[in-house]
Amino acid sequence: MHDNYQNCWSRRSVIKGIGATAASMAVSSCAVSANRAPQGLSDAALAIKPVVDSKTLEKPNITVGYVPVNDCAPFAVAWEKGFFRKYGLNVTLSREASWGTSRDGIIFGRLDASPVVCGAVTNARDGAEGAMQAPLCAAMTIHRHGNALTMNRAMWESGLRPWREYNGNLEEFGRDFRRYFDNIPAEKRVWAVVLSSAIYEYFVRYLSAAAGVDPFAEFRVIIVPPPQMLVNMRIGAMQAYMVAEPWNTRAISGNEGIGFTFAQGREIWQGHPDRLLAVMESFIDENPKTYRSLVKAMIEACQYCSKTENRPEIAKIISQKSYTGAKPTLTSAAIVGNYNYGGFDNKDRIVRSPDTTIFFDLPDNLAKIPGDHSTFLWQSESIWLMTQAARWGQISEVPIDAQTVARKAWRTDLYREIAQEMGIECPKEDYKIESAEVFIDNKAFDPSDPVGYLNSFEIRANRPKSFYFS
Repeated sequence: MHDNYQNCWSRRSVIKGIGATAASMAVSSCAVSANRAPQGLSDAALAIKPVVDSKTLEKPNITVGYVPVNDCAPFAVAWEKGFFRKYGLNVTLSREASWGTSRDGIIFGRLDASPVVCGAVTNARDGAEGAMQAPLCAAMTIHRHGNALTMNRAMWESGLRPWREYNGNLEEFGRDFRRYFDNIPAEKRVWAVVLSSAIYEYFVRYLSAAAGVDPFAEFRVIIVPPPQMLVNMRIGAMQAYMVAEPWNTRAISGNEGIGFTFAQGREIWQGHPDRLLAVMESFIDENPKTYRSLVKAMIEACQYCSKTENRPEIAKIISQKSYTGAKPTLTSAAIVGNYNYGGFDNKDRIVRSPDTTIFFDLPDNLAKIPGDHSTFLWQSESIWLMTQAARWGQISEVPIDAQTVARKAWRTDLYREIAQEMGIECPKEDYKIESAEVFIDNKAFDPSDPVGYLNSFEIRANRPKSFYFS
């Protein structure tokens, strides 16, 4: 394996050499095919009376992507419950093989809209990693939380335990983490994420650095599509991965039994965004009415997913083969909130929390700003993502026009207008300070000084680093 990695290309040379689309296809050739999307509307959807006449829309027939992980729930609900139809849309759903194809499908015009990892929009705007620059726009946040970092059994046997059991002691975790790396060969130090612009890459590096372990020096990161995470861990291709559920729950004892959940993403940054609904800027300009209908349908779907009484039903819906194809017992862990960290000592590590995945309503500990809700786009969060892209060498520095990039990329202005039409209150500001207690290292983020924030980290990249594809 080590020799193969030595021959891998850098992310810049891969994308420049074969193009973003080909790169996405290469890393997902063994992933789930996109031809299993649902066909034909349900009886519930057909019973919905449209409130928008499709004839008034510039482009009522649109293709919308989704990826087979739990956060496809609002797309499944919008389809199954008729919210697309309610707002005059005739949607063809496209089941995407990976987060790379989901993003590239929008950029190259195969998809009108699709969810993307939250760093993808600003990274496309900045040309991060040498990728083709594209005017992607985020219409709304699809969900917050709903993901986790899975470690394999060998990491458990080395003495590592779920973060919750360290009781916030980064120094103790750092000692265990350091000892683990000291006892395995370099070729086995491989972790996986779903895409280089995913918050998951930022999180695994952020966590490692917070514990005093330089992620560039100690492990490599490869890209693996979500449905392929388990098999790659089983065969020893990597020792840890970060992905959206249900692909963490499937790994724990009692299921596949190949790993345990070290931490949910919300334990690294409480309240963090995960997926965004993305479109090209040209789609908004050319189809303003269609865009508004799409956002309204997705907001309403997220509101439906947010209701506690609907969560068991949603877990069943996304268990269908057209969506995740996972058993309801696996999808429900993060949707209903009965989350099991697993482990190999037969201890009960089930944590019951409705904010395991947040679709619209915020839990009390996060609902501190009037009008705030999960689907609202905080442009300050896009600034944080830019600091991490710079910290880990995807871009050379935080853009000098970061606020302009955030404003153009995360369409908070349009979201407010659309939400107001739906009677939904929104925060008055676009930026907020993330307080120290929401981050695992207790380091606050002030979006007014992103460069100062970046420079405050001792462990960071000074130049682009090689990125390894599976």
